[in-house]
Amino acid sequence: MVLRVGLTGGIGSGKSTVAGIFEVLGIPVYYADDAAKKLMNENRALKEKIIEHFGEDAYKDGMLNRSYIGQQVFKNKEKLALLNSLVHPVTIRDGAEWMEQQITRYAIKEAALIFESGSQKDLDYVIGVSAPEQLRISRAVKRDNITAEAVLMRMKNQIAEEEKMKLCDFVIYNDEQQALLPQVLKLHGQLLAIAAK
Repeated sequence: MVLRVGLTGGIGSGKSTVAGIFEVLGIPVYYADDAAKKLMNENRALKEKIIEHFGEDAYKDGMLNRSYIGQQVFKNKEKLALLNSLVHPVTIRDGAEWMEQQITRYAIKEAALIFESGSQKDLDYVIGVSAPEQLRISRAVKRDNITAEAVLMRMKNQIAEEEKMKLCDFVIYNDEQQALLPQVLKLHGQLLAIAAK
């Protein structure tokens, strides 16, 4: 049985960068956000539910109309919670099936909303990636080409950084003060040792 490890962090924390290092070390990574986007386009039952709750405009030429959905959910907590309640269970199931197929000592599920979605229940350990708020905002602004206000709006839909890190079993600091690679290598060794037991 593969050791199931979650990898999480707030927007702009650099969890994808950390996930990429684990991949270089030969550890398979399930990217939950990418999987969710794919499932919203390919899972017929999920598509039907999204159309039922958000209307025909939710899809354009058979593909998710992301700008329309974004406008619906980003300023409306109830609609965001509704969308998450449709997408999370399907993604969690897909991630669990993926985990079962892995043959490495451990595998990683990278997701922004591990605790928010309740998917930590299906994981053995969770790694948090931590970075100071200002750094996270500037990274997200650069990466997504959006305003600082838009980043702050997204942050409001995530558990506060400090609380999230307390819930994690391990924390990697991506604060541009401490080198990432030695932290990941050390943790890789720890996880291999745990998995070997």
